[in-house]
Amino acid sequence: MAEAARYFVAMAQNNAWANLRLLNACQQLTAEEFAATRTSFFPSIQATLNHILVVDWFYVDALEGGSLGPKAWANEIPYPYCGDLKLAQAAVDQRLIDFCQTLDAGKLESEARMNRDSHVQVERVDRTLLHLFEHQVHHRGQAHAMLAGTGVKPPQLDEFFMASDSRFRTAEFEELGWEDDAIWRGLSTK
Repeated sequence: MAEAARYFVAMAQNNAWANLRLLNACQQLTAEEFAATRTSFFPSIQATLNHILVVDWFYVDALEGGSLGPKAWANEIPYPYCGDLKLAQAAVDQRLIDFCQTLDAGKLESEARMNRDSHVQVERVDRTLLHLFEHQVHHRGQAHAMLAGTGVKPPQLDEFFMASDSRFRTAEFEELGWEDDAIWRGLSTK
């Protein structure tokens, strides 16, 4: 695997871990609290986290060579309950990790074709991945801020697998089936 590609794998894994951490915290909310109207770009934690999911479906499908396109967001809240959303998010997160594990320099420079219904948007794979990771961080931050307005303590999400902090992610890594040192080898144990 090319050196640059290894970092995309680590980004995909960090993305999955942050999603898991946030969704685990959100599972402590009641269904009403999860769906409650709050101040942010999207009107609830539920809507924000479902938006992350459907946009992931769109981009991961395009990266895999699919043609899902706008059908990805035909239902803006496909998972009204956090537990179901967590399972769906974990599945697309694993698809993204799996895709990143296939990367090499040539594939990073190749084209991703995104069906926008009225046209096909063409971008380099590396730029598409960076865009997707930025999208995730942006909206997770919004959900994190909304969560701070509830009785559930928001999880720490501003880390990137610091070696000195490994003890703080043991439970989530066990849930993900990962080993801490595998991250830096660019490998997932799943």
